[in-house]
Amino acid sequence: ILQASVVVQAVMALLVLLSLWSWWQIFLKLFQLRRSARDTDVFENEFWKGGDLAELFQRTSSSSDAGGLAHLFASGFREYAKHRKQGSNAAVTLDSARRAMRAAYQREIDVLEAHLAGLATVGSVSPYIGLFGTVIGIMTSFIGIAASKNTNLSVVAPGIAEALLATAIGLVAAIPAVIAYNKFHSDAAKIGSRLEGFADEFSAILSRQIDEKIARQG
Repeated sequence: ILQASVVVQAVMALLVLLSLWSWWQIFLKLFQLRRSARDTDVFENEFWKGGDLAELFQRTSSSSDAGGLAHLFASGFREYAKHRKQGSNAAVTLDSARRAMRAAYQREIDVLEAHLAGLATVGSVSPYIGLFGTVIGIMTSFIGIAASKNTNLSVVAPGIAEALLATAIGLVAAIPAVIAYNKFHSDAAKIGSRLEGFADEFSAILSRQIDEKIARQG
């Protein structure tokens, strides 16, 4: 590495920085998705116990560490309660709650998928950056051959070695990033599906409550 050309050293340094950044994001995203899945499980268990929704809303709103599913529930119930106090009709109340949950869902998805594009970029461009270093290393070998007019291994080996090393570092940076991107994208999609399914089920619950209220008033 120390005897490589300046260009190849720069390529290696860039690849090392990309690799360190990707590993930092991998650990952050791993903990984030695990915490999100755990919070989703906890809130689902609490919600489906069948307690009072207003009481659950108060606990969720006052909690500072509520998960994404809790935020989605709070957004929908807040709109539902507001329109119920205002005496809005059933269609407006339900539509407002659904729109609030869609907005909360999109915010949570944005958080879950944050920096995944960066991992995908590292995974896709690192081999090409390493290939650039490889080309420079091979060019160095040919230049050394031309300058010394000697094809001895001691002339060719340094350039070939730095070329292969640049390729190896590019692969080392790319492979974990690609694997992590695929896994995290799949995990985020699973959590997103759970959020979306809960929004539909909660909308049905709110619709039944509205129908029951109308029936009692009638």
